[in-house]
Amino acid sequence: MTAARTIDLDTLNALGSDAFTAVLSGIFEHSSWIARAAHAGRPFASVTALHATMVSVVTNSGLDRQLALLQAHPELARPGPLTDASLSEQGGMGLDRLAADEAAAFDKLNTAYRAKFGFPFIIAVRGQRDRAAILAALSIRVRNFPEVEMAAALAEVAKIARFRLDDLIAWGPDGR
Repeated sequence: MTAARTIDLDTLNALGSDAFTAVLSGIFEHSSWIARAAHAGRPFASVTALHATMVSVVTNSGLDRQLALLQAHPELARPGPLTDASLSEQGGMGLDRLAADEAAAFDKLNTAYRAKFGFPFIIAVRGQRDRAAILAALSIRVRNFPEVEMAAALAEVAKIARFRLDDLIAWGPDGR
């Protein structure tokens, strides 16, 4: 599921800091500071360049901010408040309507994952084949070392951000 394309790159590049931040505030879950910091990199020649700048902001933000970014993400397949983007992404994969056995498996692994790493399991749901693939990834990644898993989670956040940017920004005459 995707949202309607709402802004073109030229218009985005022309925005002041506050408007730019407001437009991009949902790209990284509850972390508009990333959009605010990326504003200084304008103008962006492509969505790819914008995405790379935003990911660089995260990469260079330090461990505490990275951890806060990961902790801002919702649990998969668990009831609770979700942003519109997360609701669409999880709902598109049916994570909001699991059978009892699937829900129990997700719950058990989500609990173990959060206890081990201190943040929820994060995966770019839209890049997955089905719920079974997500559950399989969760069961594998819960066994990672913390530093490996932090890198994996940040890589998944970057994938989610790219999907969201592609939903938000209209194609230009020369593509992405």
